[in-house]
Amino acid sequence: MNQQPASEPPSDFLAAAYALDGPEANRALYAQWAKTYESGFVSERRYEYPVHVAEIFANSFPFADEPVLDVGCGTGMVGQALHRRGLLTIDGIDISPAMLEQARAKVVDGVAVYRTLTEADLTRTLNIESDTYAAVVSVGTFTHGHVGPAALSELVRITRPGGRATIGINAAYFAAREFATTLEALHAAGRITPTTSIVVPIYGEADMSDPDQFAYVISFEVLAG
Repeated sequence: MNQQPASEPPSDFLAAAYALDGPEANRALYAQWAKTYESGFVSERRYEYPVHVAEIFANSFPFADEPVLDVGCGTGMVGQALHRRGLLTIDGIDISPAMLEQARAKVVDGVAVYRTLTEADLTRTLNIESDTYAAVVSVGTFTHGHVGPAALSELVRITRPGGRATIGINAAYFAAREFATTLEALHAAGRITPTTSIVVPIYGEADMSDPDQFAYVISFEVLAG
């Protein structure tokens, strides 16, 4: 299992994150990374990905008063961006208690960004009732060392018919794990509409010839969970 000892933080957190193997390795790495994630990685790499996805989602979401689930919410950057756009009923789930603690501190205009924050493992069935959310949004979760396409079916299940999904997927990972096949199967089964895709840079001044520096933002409407 690719897991660093708690006493020895990796010299390159991103490389370590891409090499993760399993839920426990994820929890261990992010326990070390959470407190410096935004001041270090986000700031140094100009990690713009959450802002791009939040903008795409907010511009197409017509149900401003209905609940949205931020999937793999991390430190809460997506929720913060959505809250600033007037979406106020946001729940978050993440596998890392340490990252959730950072998200819990996110406040906009004196109001907590998230209604609820819950530890959850996306490689398992979620403890969420079917048809709970009007939308799901996700950034940075569908990437190397994290969550594969099998989890998409579970996200569809917890979204009500007529609800929306906007999911960022690392472009290199999208191809390697054949996400298109899973999305086509969900459409063929009558569970989702055909998808749309927008390409966004993950970082400021991203090299758009490198598929690890851009993402596909996949959007669709849920027809049946």
